Amino acid sequence: MNKAIKGYLADGLWLPEGPVAMPDGSLIVVEVLGGRLTRIAADGTKTTIAELGGGPNGAAIGPDGRCYVCNNGGFRHMTLPDGGLLPLEAPLDTPPGSIQVVDLATGAFETLYEHSETTPFWGPNDIVFDDAGGFWFTDFGRDRGRTRMRGALYYAKADGSEIREVVPSLDGPNGVGLSPDGKTLYVALTFEGHLISFQLSAPGVIDTSTSHMPNGSSILGRAGPGMYLDSLAVDSVGRICCASPGVGAVLVFPAEGGAPEVVAIPDFLTTNIAFGGPDRRTAYVTMGSSGRVAMIEWDVPGLELAFN
Repeated sequence: MNKAIKGYLADGLWLPEGPVAMPDGSLIVVEVLGGRLTRIAADGTKTTIAELGGGPNGAAIGPDGRCYVCNNGGFRHMTLPDGGLLPLEAPLDTPPGSIQVVDLATGAFETLYEHSETTPFWGPNDIVFDDAGGFWFTDFGRDRGRTRMRGALYYAKADGSEIREVVPSLDGPNGVGLSPDGKTLYVALTFEGHLISFQLSAPGVIDTSTSHMPNGSSILGRAGPGMYLDSLAVDSVGRICCASPGVGAVLVFPAEGGAPEVVAIPDFLTTNIAFGGPDRRTAYVTMGSSGRVAMIEWDVPGLELAFN
């Protein structure tokens, strides 16, 4: 199938990320460089839900109907000659990131987590809920001059009662998602360009016996030359659809692993993808540098998320 862009839902966004397709036909996105959570109506009209500050990065609807946001703490940025935006290393005095929760009706928000039992967050990035009501999220890490603070993979409860660092010391963990049966967890490693998977034995528990790696991971696929990996979504047949900044693309990895199909996107800073619209057959792709949201007619429905 030729997965060509059929139009743009919106433009003028300040590095859009974390798209969430809503039942009313609207799309919620974060604006990383704008520090806000934004709703885009089906006609492209934009309204601000909440001014979150910092750098809101990933978003998902939780079991209470509120929106859970990974906030990386904030970046500097520069404007490119073509008018596009490029995020830059966070200043040294940037505070640690957090998990925020937003009431979509009122815009009121609170901080749910600022650290685990072992470490503060450096850059919470992407998030996915499981059917049990808990959520996995990635901490991307943060560059601090010549030092790189490595990230991690976490599991937490939506009521604020428990958070665990499940896989520590990952370099640039970014997109995170679950397989249709909920038994496999996917994580995209940005700089390595690896899509890795973990087999789960229970909510929030990795079965390390299924891998030769101590943390239980297996490499499912690799990006090509000039391609990095960003956030991801899974479609209804189990393909892992990962945004790829660098050349600008969505890489569609088969569920069984192997080389991805490449869907070209005209923005080198392609950041994320979500499925919505009639029968979840519209792929919404956030284009970070140009500030647009592209719409692509997908060949199968997207996977129905736990609490959307």
